[in-house]
Amino acid sequence: MDEAATTERETELAEHYRHCEAALREQDLDLWLACLFAPAQARPHLHAIGAFAAEISSVRARVSQPILGEMRLRWWYDALEAADDNEGARAHPIADALFDTLNRCTIPREEVSELLEAHSFDLYDDPMESLEALETYCDRVFGAPLRWRARIIDAADAARQEEALRLAGRAYGLTAILRALPRHLAQGQRFAPADLLARHRAAEDFAEAKATPAVAAALAELRGAARDAFERARKSVRGDGAARAALLPAALIPLYLGEMERKGFDPFRSIAEPAQWRRQWRLWRAARGRGI
Repeated sequence: MDEAATTERETELAEHYRHCEAALREQDLDLWLACLFAPAQARPHLHAIGAFAAEISSVRARVSQPILGEMRLRWWYDALEAADDNEGARAHPIADALFDTLNRCTIPREEVSELLEAHSFDLYDDPMESLEALETYCDRVFGAPLRWRARIIDAADAARQEEALRLAGRAYGLTAILRALPRHLAQGQRFAPADLLARHRAAEDFAEAKATPAVAAALAELRGAARDAFERARKSVRGDGAARAALLPAALIPLYLGEMERKGFDPFRSIAEPAQWRRQWRLWRAARGRGI
């Protein structure tokens, strides 16, 4: 590649990274704010990971039939397996920035494929069979991007924080799914674990979006699982290395769970949305402490 072509390519890639930042800021403000506490040189790559995760998470909402969603996921599978100079991927700003990040930061593409595979569940109306299955889903869909962000910031420290990252990703995922309950129900998605609903005899009421005591007890158990994972993650943080910045989005978990537990909150119709200033304050405090 000659000098002119190299400069053109660098300009194109920089524009694609800027696109990722704008997309992330629009779709996940909490994560975009958390990225501000990471080293400046890491931020473009963090934006690429975040924009990709948001893009894949939104597939269900953008298609009218599961087969169309499968086709979108298939495009990403094929792009992952193609050569790095694949023109189709180069033309897609998020894909281009993502693949550049994967190469520069040595993130295994197999883990990205596992995330795509997990998102296949989103496309159908099948119930989540168990809490264990939901936790596995959270590990792949929410935990993996969190671990990638830690590796981007400081790979050595990310290895030291492996357990904290695993637990934080799980807690973050469970909380995100609880927050998204009204949207999931509107789309016909069934993330609430079937075994948990059966244990509380809440399956019928949940299907009819009735906020009965049985449903409240089932959701309280799910919040308890999120809170337990969060507390275990906090206790698992090791040292004060830079990779702790990747944990910052999980620092907001107590705020969101607290909103869900306030009097009058309807899990089927209310949106858990703490005040923006409280979220920013929590991120700032966590960044000065253990990162979570």
